[in-house]
Amino acid sequence: MSKKTAVKQKSKQGDKQARKRSQAQTRPTRGTLFVVSSFLVASAVLRVGIGASEAIAREDFGAASPLGAMSTPQICQQSEDLRPLMAAFDEREDRIAKQEEEIRNRMQALSVADAEVTRKLSELEVAEDRLRNVIAMAETAADDDVSRLTRVYETMKPKNVAALFEEMDPDFAAGFIARMNPNSAAGVMAGLSPHAAYTISVVLAGRNANVPTE
Repeated sequence: MSKKTAVKQKSKQGDKQARKRSQAQTRPTRGTLFVVSSFLVASAVLRVGIGASEAIAREDFGAASPLGAMSTPQICQQSEDLRPLMAAFDEREDRIAKQEEEIRNRMQALSVADAEVTRKLSELEVAEDRLRNVIAMAETAADDDVSRLTRVYETMKPKNVAALFEEMDPDFAAGFIARMNPNSAAGVMAGLSPHAAYTISVVLAGRNANVPTE
């Protein structure tokens, strides 16, 4: 073997050993890169999965929840639909308030009228008492006048009184004879005509018949 051939073989052996060392140094680096890449890919997949899950959960919650299903246009539409009902309620409240005000005014008017009626009744009672007193006084005065006139007839002559009673209404004549003392009354009755004496006697008997015996 020549020297050139020996040198070439040594050079080849050196190159092989250098490649082996290079491969031995490169393998750990590639392994590390693979592990890091795997972690990055797993992290990305995990993020994508979480995002998809959240999106699906939001969609499911929106579909299941009434608030999610209720959109803004629907709320506005419902508000528009409630306006006539609310207006009707407001109108009814106004009408009830007016009716209550009218009732209060009527009650106040009735209270005033009741007070006025009570006052009028009190005045009527006072006037009635006064009238009763006046009537009593008039009756007393009339009775006094009749008694005084009866005494005058008693002092007159019987024939003159009889002539006067002949012209008088039998009821009045009977009233005076009933008040006179028996002697004076007997003289007057004796001077009367039979017809007048009979009529006055009937009136006196009728008055006595109406008097209670018990």
